[in-house]
Amino acid sequence: MKKFAVVAAMAAALLGSTSASYAVELEVTHWWTSAGEAAAIAEFAKLFEEQTGNTWVDSALAGSGTGANPVIISRIIGGDPMGATQMNTGRDAEELIQAGLIRDLTPIVEEMGGLDFYVDKSLLEPCTYEGKIYCLPINIHSWDWLWLSTAAYEKVGVPVPKDWNEYVASWPKLEEAGILPFGLATGWPISGVPGVLMSGIGGSDLVLQVNRDKSGEAVRGPEFRKVAEAMDSLRKVISPEMMVPSFGDVGTQLLKGEAAGNIHGDWLQGDLQIAGGVPGENYECLPALGLGDQLTGGGDSFYFPVLPEGTDPAVIQAQTDLAKILVSPEGQLKFNLVKGSMPIRTDIDLSAANPCMQKALGLLKNGLLPSGDFALSSDTQQQLQDLNVEFLDDDNITVDDYVERYASIIESAD
Repeated sequence: MKKFAVVAAMAAALLGSTSASYAVELEVTHWWTSAGEAAAIAEFAKLFEEQTGNTWVDSALAGSGTGANPVIISRIIGGDPMGATQMNTGRDAEELIQAGLIRDLTPIVEEMGGLDFYVDKSLLEPCTYEGKIYCLPINIHSWDWLWLSTAAYEKVGVPVPKDWNEYVASWPKLEEAGILPFGLATGWPISGVPGVLMSGIGGSDLVLQVNRDKSGEAVRGPEFRKVAEAMDSLRKVISPEMMVPSFGDVGTQLLKGEAAGNIHGDWLQGDLQIAGGVPGENYECLPALGLGDQLTGGGDSFYFPVLPEGTDPAVIQAQTDLAKILVSPEGQLKFNLVKGSMPIRTDIDLSAANPCMQKALGLLKNGLLPSGDFALSSDTQQQLQDLNVEFLDDDNITVDDYVERYASIIESAD
């Protein structure tokens, strides 16, 4: 059932008015289903309804990008588009854009006076096709975080580590105390770990060579081998029976001191906050593993599918209104302070940002590195995800095997 129904058209007709404005429903799809994510998207929904009088119809899809993307794409291709949809800032929607199925937002951008308020213009590259804008990035997310449990280290009488190396050195003592050195959720969360290790351990040049230049030679080199060896060390303290269902559950483990650490994106911060965690008291956050001075940058963007011929113009106007709200100073502040991500604009008062976000903002001046989501196609990302899960589960896959298979995927990436 289409969800672009006019709520008050009959009332307008009864009043005999030809110019009366009326409320419409706008369906919005996204994959923000954890406690912190749901609280963040609710901020956008509230602003949209308050400022337009329209109704936000929330269609949350489980499974993050890997589970939700196919549903979103199939609906758009199949002629049943939603009013707006969240997807990663990256290449996931490029074929939809090329097929003319995504609304050109250039006129809206012109109404807003351009997009100079974006703190990093590189975020707009995947939204730009033939000189036109087809999506609006609404945050800057980064995978590059090591989250550490204050309670776990208090239990073993060891100071909370200041970087990845100190963290690895603490694993034996944690295991002796029956504490998981590394908490991990099943499925997709492993996909971001190699990229974080590549940035923090391998360095910025390696990230550029692999993600941007698609260099198999770089993957086979000594710096990436350190990354593969770190993955090998991790899998020795992780087993499938230790995994929990979702990344939010890992956050709970950290707050309780059941797990000592986790590599995960800054959206984990939203769940930690909802659960009552306070950075510096209940957990510590180390950007770039406490080793690097740059973050890989990606995040989320909103796309507005082209709606079927004959769609009520009020629904198309609702798309326009939502687009403006998403990147407005008020929308950016309310959403990102809850989400845990960096806003795409810094011409707003960020004094309320917690210490983790303040650390991230401090690194923005060094520029963002291209994440896998940003630089690699969906197919390539899925191949790497499959490899990482297989490597984690199968000790018979050697480091050499992992490096060669990773290199092969990168060399064939489009």
